[in-house]
Amino acid sequence: MSKPKVIVICGPTASGKTALSIKLAQQINGEIVSADSMQIYKDMNIGTAKPTKEETQNIKHYLIDFVNPSQRYSVAEFKKDAEKAIEEILSKGKIPIIVGGTGLYIDSLIYGIEYNEIKIDEKYRQQLENRVEKEGLEKIYEEAKKIDYEATQKISPNDKKRILRILEIYNATGKTKTEQEIESKRNGIKYDYKVFAINLDREILYDRINKRVDKMINEGLIQEVEEILKKYKEFPTAMQGIGYKEVVEYLNGTITKEEMIDKIKQETRRYAKRQMTWFKKNKETIWIKSGDMQKILEEIDL
Repeated sequence: MSKPKVIVICGPTASGKTALSIKLAQQINGEIVSADSMQIYKDMNIGTAKPTKEETQNIKHYLIDFVNPSQRYSVAEFKKDAEKAIEEILSKGKIPIIVGGTGLYIDSLIYGIEYNEIKIDEKYRQQLENRVEKEGLEKIYEEAKKIDYEATQKISPNDKKRILRILEIYNATGKTKTEQEIESKRNGIKYDYKVFAINLDREILYDRINKRVDKMINEGLIQEVEEILKKYKEFPTAMQGIGYKEVVEYLNGTITKEEMIDKIKQETRRYAKRQMTWFKKNKETIWIKSGDMQKILEEIDL
């Protein structure tokens, strides 16, 4: 029996994934499953470029706006929730379209990676946090590199959350994150994934990013962060997002407004570069121009 077809649209931030996916969903009777690790959070709308009600054009979106910023949400939870959403869409006779730029989320689906739920050792995590404070993140990154070189090559040396996760997984299981992923891939893949990635000229992409950041500031990103800080007591992951942590720095008085804006733009451009590197790993990815729905329609052959 042939596997159900699932379309994936990925690519760097600000490349036009949302607009393209909504047009495609209208054309092929599809519904959208978000694969964005920041759009999952409630109340975080401007800084995550969450599609508005008008922008969604009445196309149903799954896995957006359903986790409190005070909660942790793992890749394992995403995979389970995404597959549940895929099944729901298929049961309606519609086409699931996975859309997003979070490489780990997308890989968990297209490669069938099972991220086992690993119980958080709070004592060990606090030890790591203390070491970052005393020794600096660079030293901890080098340690993670010795344990799981392959995993560290997929993340930024500044990505504290994922660096610590590499060490936590090894501490809890005695296996590296990479070893666990290889083992889990043997379970097979449920769906026939057709993966498309948007490729934009770097100058055009960076210009889009800079304009998007200016738009976010004008639309009230600073006020959005202030409201979240009032509403929630802790933010284990949410406030580490690009755009949010820089605004927090500004509100704390450690950087000026101009420095904050420049920093958000710079960090977003760096993130986009890492996303492009990530998506180029998959040799089966079909690269398309921004907005090229015709190419997708030709390739999926519904």
